[in-house]
Amino acid sequence: MDSLSYVLVTPYTIAKSRTGGVIARLLSRLDLELVGAQMIAPDEGFVKNFAASLRGEVKPSDVSLLADYTESNMGPSGGRRHRSLLLLFQGENPCEKLTGICGRLHPEHRDFDSLTGETIRDTYADLIYVPGKPGDSGRVSYFEPAVLTPRNQKWADRDLALFAQFLKGQENIIKNMQYPDPAKIEQTLVIIKPDNWQYASSRPGTIIDMFSRTGLRIVGIKVHRFSLTAALDFYGPVEGALKEKLAPIFGQKAREILERELKLRLNLETEKSLTGSVGIEYAQDQFYRIIDFMSGKRPDTCPPRDQDRPGGVKCMILVYEGINAINKIREVLGPTDPLKAPGGTVRREFGSNVMVNTAHASDSCESFERERRIVKIEENSLESIISAYFER
Repeated sequence: MDSLSYVLVTPYTIAKSRTGGVIARLLSRLDLELVGAQMIAPDEGFVKNFAASLRGEVKPSDVSLLADYTESNMGPSGGRRHRSLLLLFQGENPCEKLTGICGRLHPEHRDFDSLTGETIRDTYADLIYVPGKPGDSGRVSYFEPAVLTPRNQKWADRDLALFAQFLKGQENIIKNMQYPDPAKIEQTLVIIKPDNWQYASSRPGTIIDMFSRTGLRIVGIKVHRFSLTAALDFYGPVEGALKEKLAPIFGQKAREILERELKLRLNLETEKSLTGSVGIEYAQDQFYRIIDFMSGKRPDTCPPRDQDRPGGVKCMILVYEGINAINKIREVLGPTDPLKAPGGTVRREFGSNVMVNTAHASDSCESFERERRIVKIEENSLESIISAYFER
């Protein structure tokens, strides 16, 4: 039976914009499924309980490192909570697999040349020693683990119970900053589309890493499956535009094909008729393909009883925050058509065509407000996923 475990990305790792690199490493090397993601801001009570849980799960030589780090760095400071990222993975032996990728702690002194960069901690963690006397390995002067993950299922279940209790009533959008000029601050919504989740790949993490060049803060994140109803609502404005743009083009093409096959000339009235029939049907089919791509369901084949249920394809939704956030994200994203996108943009790197163009970003404040409502960005399923796991 599949089990559930977690990776907790530390506030320092997030603040240094290493989130994408960590996610890329996890997704590209795992046969586990990422079933949930949420940006959290732990309070003092949770941090105290979590540190106590860690002290019960690690060897004595690790206690002062992980538990003390948690108490000193995971909780609020200066009256402000700090962002951590909780990732839930499901599959066979998740603790063993996640520990292998995240890397173990080595409290003893290790020579720099022994580090290979193979694990997340090799790459992103720091463990700095002050040299001791001969025969003494010295003491730790600085420690940053980058990520935390339990070594076995018993410990994972104990920690997951703590997370489930904490997550009840927590907001999905972190509000922990007071800006000098709040009027200049924007939020924007990004969707890492289903084509990035078809197989184990670093692409979702790499895309997040590319967006990090904007200097914007991630204040919300969730794994999402569009229902057919939500996809139709989200992409509704596209339907009319497709009909207006594509119907005349394919009405003309239909006329040219008929003239060539039937060896006769057709008048403009016939072309208009073809535009209103064949052209419209083609544009409608293209719209249905977009909905199918985003939800895994076509409007013309999905039974009514299934239209409001989560679809069969996955995406990730992120909310970025900062000055001029909408334009900054769209510059890194690139134009809708990947073939017209400049080098170094997300769509140029990973997009295939106008429909399979790897990611979406809000194009205005008004679009952001409409889109956040449709995807219910204030809601996250992590607490219910953990609760359902314990109820099996």
